[in-house]
Amino acid sequence: MSNVEVVAPTADVAAEEGPPRRVRGALRRVDVSGPLRLLAALFGALGLFAILMLIKGANPLTAYGDMFRSTFTDRNQIAGIVIKATPIILAALAVSVPARGGLINVGGEGQLVIGGVGAMGVSLLLGGHVAGPLNLVFMGLAAALAGGLWSALAAVLRRAVGIAESVTTLLMNYIALDLMYFLIYDRWKDRNGSGQPATRPVRAGEHLPLLGNTRIHLGIALAVLATLIIFAIMGTTSWGFKLRVVGGNPEAARRAGLDVTRILITAMFVGGALAGLGGFCQLAGAEFKLRSGFLFGYGYIGFLGSWLARHRPIGVALACLLLAGISIGGDSLQLDSHLPAASVNVLMALVLLGVFGFGKKKVAAT
Repeated sequence: MSNVEVVAPTADVAAEEGPPRRVRGALRRVDVSGPLRLLAALFGALGLFAILMLIKGANPLTAYGDMFRSTFTDRNQIAGIVIKATPIILAALAVSVPARGGLINVGGEGQLVIGGVGAMGVSLLLGGHVAGPLNLVFMGLAAALAGGLWSALAAVLRRAVGIAESVTTLLMNYIALDLMYFLIYDRWKDRNGSGQPATRPVRAGEHLPLLGNTRIHLGIALAVLATLIIFAIMGTTSWGFKLRVVGGNPEAARRAGLDVTRILITAMFVGGALAGLGGFCQLAGAEFKLRSGFLFGYGYIGFLGSWLARHRPIGVALACLLLAGISIGGDSLQLDSHLPAASVNVLMALVLLGVFGFGKKKVAAT
């Protein structure tokens, strides 16, 4: 048997072969096409909206410049974005949790309102006889419980009689609004107020504390904490895994021994409880009373935010901050560029359609 001499590759040969296999594999895993598609989708939406502004006789560059300056360079406006984003984030999480189980919760609007009703009911019931901080805890718990039960009803109807939760949650939004209107026009109306349909303001001790010298209240901390908790639950707990299994194939989950009904009802309850907390945060941190127009449209913006981020909790929070910024910036479109008030809704829709249409990688058919 002849001797075979093994010669190590020279530096030149190694250079020609490229980086080591482990490094090459890591480089292949770094895919920047996703973020680039997302940016392209966002800029495409802004471009389409610029065309609409031109049709309406507005200068897009001037309008976007005014919108950016008035929204993102003013400390008070930035605080307004954070305050508005707080209930929107919680309403969006109310969509993303059931979505992992294959449920479509369109009822964030009503669950926010019911949460506000529950919190206000505790404030009226206790009547200042409990210390402020403890009263806030009771108000928050009541809001979460009210929102959770309101939302879980849709899951019960789906499992019991087969009514799609997307229909029931949407219709229950109007029932929740009518319930609030009944209370603020009649039973809970402030008889010593201005005559407008509204409850009495919550007491000073029932206000959420402010962060530092800003007007941003503690509710944003609750929203961030809720986002992190949901992120951890979905990724690390058996309940989160079971929910994803049910969302992937409910029949297979049932055959595997999972209690599909209990899991889906629990998911809807958790989602509604989060939205109910959003109603509490808005009541105790921003508006301080129930009135006509309380949280109007916030639930639907949260629905868009959840779908915009494809129900990933961290992405959902960031998407809601973006949508809140667009919503606040819409005032500039109306005041400075003389565009209709509904223009901001058109911009949100274009952003959502752009991300859905172009922000997702196309999979070639095999």
